[in-house]
Amino acid sequence: MAVPESPPPLRVVGAPDRPNDWETVYQEHVAPLYRYVYSRTGNTPDAEDVTSTTFLRALPRLRSDVSAAEIRAYLRTTARSVLADVWRQRHGTVLMEFDEQRDAAQPPEREHEVDVSPILDGLPDNYRSVLEFRFLRGYSIRETAAAMGVSVANAKVLQLRALRRAAAAGVRDVEG
Repeated sequence: MAVPESPPPLRVVGAPDRPNDWETVYQEHVAPLYRYVYSRTGNTPDAEDVTSTTFLRALPRLRSDVSAAEIRAYLRTTARSVLADVWRQRHGTVLMEFDEQRDAAQPPEREHEVDVSPILDGLPDNYRSVLEFRFLRGYSIRETAAAMGVSVANAKVLQLRALRRAAAAGVRDVEG
């Protein structure tokens, strides 16, 4: 039986006599970091950009006395900051002013509100459940699937079919 290898020794990152350590840190962490970023961005070009920017920001600031787990945590934290910066650049920062006295004096506008209970009551139980979980309770698709005891793929299909049937029922109610 082979003896398991011990973890590689701690390297001094950024030591002038060891320039390849930056490359080693990069090689060890680029794939997991890319997967993490890709799971957040959902597309390859953005994931590549964020991953490279993360390394450019993080490597000069890494201390020489840190473990691989600390490097991984620091890279992930830096990636979250880079993702936030990308989001801010593309979508801007929305700042809302709150005037509590004004908001209390004016009831919310209800001109676009619709009573959906007749539509939901006309749907099969599983369709009604998926729509209630997703849109009335604000569950994610995974949470909805777990609550209904179905797979995520099945929950997606149920949601699509339920929305189509609800839309058709809503059109009939408006026209009729």
